[in-house]
Amino acid sequence: MATSLIRTLILYFLIILSLRIMGKRQLGELQPAELVTSILISDLAAVPMQDLGIPLVQGVVPILTLFSLEVLVSALSARSARFRAFFCGRTSVLIKNGVINQRELKRQRINITELLEELRLKDVFDPSQVGSAYLETNGALSIQLRAAERPVTAGQMQIDTRSEPELYMTLIAQGRVLDVNLAACGHDRAWLLRQIAREGLRSPHDVFLMVLDDLGKTLIVPRTQFPADSGVKEG
Repeated sequence: MATSLIRTLILYFLIILSLRIMGKRQLGELQPAELVTSILISDLAAVPMQDLGIPLVQGVVPILTLFSLEVLVSALSARSARFRAFFCGRTSVLIKNGVINQRELKRQRINITELLEELRLKDVFDPSQVGSAYLETNGALSIQLRAAERPVTAGQMQIDTRSEPELYMTLIAQGRVLDVNLAACGHDRAWLLRQIAREGLRSPHDVFLMVLDDLGKTLIVPRTQFPADSGVKEG
């Protein structure tokens, strides 16, 4: 039992470390080569976890090999456009100036129903309103509306937006001070405690959420104190 637990923990942390090093994109939109690597790693890790008769090294070595190969492929893709096109494919133009590229749809094996569904998910119900639509290498659809259909921006209306904050930093989350964010804002704990005291709170533990914007305005949400007999415990 203990051996199985230890083997599982080793493989678990090894996979987490591999995905962290391969980058955040592994956790979101995957390229074809990245998807294959993720699937193979999960399968390779499952076998040593279930069969204790298989040496652990037979699961670790293939995982490390795939991880190293993925890092190498990513590095080569960043240096060579041809190499990237071979492993990841090329971006396809599905709509241009409101006209659907039927030949490209057929080449990508996408029917018109699927295309219209993707457009509706982006709040576009009329393909003629689309200036360009690209099928990205990760399978996502990117669209740009025609100029006449785009929402009017504050810049086009010459509205002064300097009084509007553009950056928000979380300083306290559920009673815990995020010192990295606090330092990035140029403040220390003494400043933080003064801000809390102004709201009638004694310590960061009494704060559920504290956010600071780039204009110096703070938002402080006190932690709710539940009645002892409510059956609700704070995490």
